[in-house]
Amino acid sequence: MHRDSIEAWKHEHVFLGEDQARNERRTWMVVGLTAAMMVVEIFAGIVFGSMALLADGIHMASHAGALSISVLAYVYARKYARDNRFSFGTGKLGELAGFSSAILLFVFASLIAYESITRLISPVPIRFSEAIAVAVLGLIVNLVSAALLHGGGTAVNQGHGHGHGHGHGHEDHNIRAAYLHVLADALTSILAIVGLLAGRIYGWIWMDPLVGIAGATVISIWALGLLRGTGAVLLDTLPDAKLSDQIRQTLEYNGDRVSDLHLWRVGPGHMAMIVSVITDDPREPDHYKSKLGDLTQLSHLTVEVQPCKGMQHAN
Repeated sequence: MHRDSIEAWKHEHVFLGEDQARNERRTWMVVGLTAAMMVVEIFAGIVFGSMALLADGIHMASHAGALSISVLAYVYARKYARDNRFSFGTGKLGELAGFSSAILLFVFASLIAYESITRLISPVPIRFSEAIAVAVLGLIVNLVSAALLHGGGTAVNQGHGHGHGHGHGHEDHNIRAAYLHVLADALTSILAIVGLLAGRIYGWIWMDPLVGIAGATVISIWALGLLRGTGAVLLDTLPDAKLSDQIRQTLEYNGDRVSDLHLWRVGPGHMAMIVSVITDDPREPDHYKSKLGDLTQLSHLTVEVQPCKGMQHAN
């Protein structure tokens, strides 16, 4: 076979979203805003004696770190998208970044909870007016960051000549995770403001560290969900049971049977599949791929055809 023919059959394994560049730029902007507000809140929490404000500042530090990991994942995935060392591309860098961020969140949540419990046991004076002002500023920054990241979760598949459909409108989990990070931070800012107002109006000094504990709990729950979601992708668990069943029903026609099916996620909005079809009327792999052409989630498809006489009679 001539080289030109061989090249015609080759394809790239680039499983990045169409909005990759835009999402990367927006995430860089949010990292800058978050880092600046983090410094202000931690400094103000120490100076004004507010555990809720300090907890929110540390929470923002965790988000700045997590968002930095997210944006660096975008940079790395883009830079090495066509590196042959990655068998199925760099599309899963977002999940790896999210998994790392979740571990960091657990560490920060533990520190916040520990310090809050210490403040409950040994209360310290709080300058409520100054602390509330800084907390409100933190909430504004969080809302601006959320607006920047909102709507950036769309990923569109890039074709590579497999002869089947390409997905459109799927979520970019990396930018989605960053967006949820900011929303969780906004919630923590609201809790900090509530705790400080309760302390100022009713004299409930204990409310401030209690809100710190509540914030630590929210962070831990969010981190656990992130660990489960990203871990499932990293371990190549079945991403969509309904889609798997639909594929079987589509291919198992006129006596054909699916003996083996592997379906996994390789990037935002991209799934790969290897399927083995047993039949007594074998066709070319493209025949079976064409049957799945409407399933736009499938970005990389490999079909094995195993001839087996008497298949229809056996079924």
